[in-house]
Amino acid sequence: MSLGDEDGYGNDSGRSSDGYSTLGGTRQTRTRLPDGQGGDGYGPRRPARKSRSLFTVIGVVVLLLAAIAFANMGGGDGGNGDGGAPGSNGKKTGSAPTAPTGTKPVTGKNGEIASGFAHDEQGAQSAASNFAVALGSVEMFKKDSRHTIVDSIYTPEAAGKLRDPQDTAYSPAFLDKLGLDANGNAPQGSTFVSRTVPVGTKLESFDASTAKVSVWYMGLIGMSGPGSTDPVRTSWKTWTVELTWVDKDWKAVTDSQKDGPAPVPGDVAASSSDEISKAVEEYGGFTYAR
Repeated sequence: MSLGDEDGYGNDSGRSSDGYSTLGGTRQTRTRLPDGQGGDGYGPRRPARKSRSLFTVIGVVVLLLAAIAFANMGGGDGGNGDGGAPGSNGKKTGSAPTAPTGTKPVTGKNGEIASGFAHDEQGAQSAASNFAVALGSVEMFKKDSRHTIVDSIYTPEAAGKLRDPQDTAYSPAFLDKLGLDANGNAPQGSTFVSRTVPVGTKLESFDASTAKVSVWYMGLIGMSGPGSTDPVRTSWKTWTVELTWVDKDWKAVTDSQKDGPAPVPGDVAASSSDEISKAVEEYGGFTYAR
């Protein structure tokens, strides 16, 4: 169900009670120099040579460039990006948890929803992020597309339990409060906005057949158009989903949602309704890969 619906039926369905849609360390290498013949461990003192000084400067520059190149690699060895947590190869990675990581983006799709996620920690986090996007989309407010999303994301058992309660919750009266007609359509000349923008993921638990992932996201929802009394606004939520590995892909079993963490609002002036409508039409969403 939509990550940002009002009047939801509890956290298990991914809806909030108050409104709408769901550093890295550096590595240092110590080099021990061999002891010299002198008592200070550095050998006999010799007069400095210009050629040796030149080679020293060149060596320092080369090492510096190598260090910068290594830092810019960003842990692209296919780890899970958890700042030193084991990757799929069982080795420690050196990437920062805020850096995007992963061996390759998801290429499969089940309709408009990404599918074919890897059977590892990275794949579970990618699945959760893409599920959050789908559940917070405009399509959740239309019956047919809502059923397709739920059937694609959840296990058959979980989807069966959600379908009827969701249809009841997305009643004509509820849609009317949002400015939509009974079929979930916006009035002519207006644009209904509902988007989920994942900011990051956290792996709560993982084993061969199950995973629990939290997705921190920013939600956009509201009506953009002439005379709208429900302007587009932002919200910050954390959506947590329990996944299971079924038929070579991750599927959702249960989920919950809570408010925040929310940053301090910025001082950028709100855009006009026309600007918001144009942006929604021009800027497409993403397929998220951890």
